[in-house]
Amino acid sequence: MSLAQQYRLATKYIRYYFTSGNRHDVHSPFVFSLIEDVLLDKTRHAAFGEIEQLRKQLLASTETLQVTDLGAGSLISSGNERKVSDITRYAAKQPKFGQLFYRLAQYLQPKQLLELGTSMGLSTAYMAKAVPDAHVYTIEGCPNIAARARKNFDALHLDNITQVTGNFDTVLPDVLRQIQRPDWVYIDGNHRKEPTLAYFEQCLQHVHEYSLLIFDDIHWTPDMEAAWHTIQEHPQVTMTIDLFFIGLVFFRKDFKVKQHFTLKY
Repeated sequence: MSLAQQYRLATKYIRYYFTSGNRHDVHSPFVFSLIEDVLLDKTRHAAFGEIEQLRKQLLASTETLQVTDLGAGSLISSGNERKVSDITRYAAKQPKFGQLFYRLAQYLQPKQLLELGTSMGLSTAYMAKAVPDAHVYTIEGCPNIAARARKNFDALHLDNITQVTGNFDTVLPDVLRQIQRPDWVYIDGNHRKEPTLAYFEQCLQHVHEYSLLIFDDIHWTPDMEAAWHTIQEHPQVTMTIDLFFIGLVFFRKDFKVKQHFTLKY
């Protein structure tokens, strides 16, 4: 990401920070409860320490991987060899978002979860730890990164994760057919408008009323912001929540009027 892009993103974040709402600004009981029980929950679960200890080890690693980048490109390098520490530092979600996924999964209790973009598997691990009796499917385009993530899952003693390696465009339809009715889909891979909307449309064929879709980096570029606005306006979508770095999409029919919230997190 260029300095100009970083400046634009920082400017957008400052605007978001000073204009986003909180629990006193919402009139939806569902959203109020989500804020109280998920966004504001500060409980330190044992799983947090386990996963963050692994993150520290990855950040200190001198290991390198030959990578295949099928998305919008690396934020740090255009070469094929990348350090595990750099992948962890720049591609993995911050702890606060992994822990948000954990609390959100515990709150919603999804049984079938899908992630597009495994990376080192830290977000995957948070989801899998939150609902041990659920099944998490995760897709990664790079075989070497997928193999490294598998080592991380083994280190965390996670056995409720199915890994799929391949280009999202190729493997996503088969994975969705296998899952049939995903309760949760986290899209964190190809950060471009057209592919993001294509994955959204494919998921729409399988989601149900209580499914949750999570989109990563919705303000990363004007292209991704355009994709996010298109998703918000889709007739099947009844509510969205903008947390700046991620967006939550709901389809619940008991939300009689389409609503969009921008909340501080």
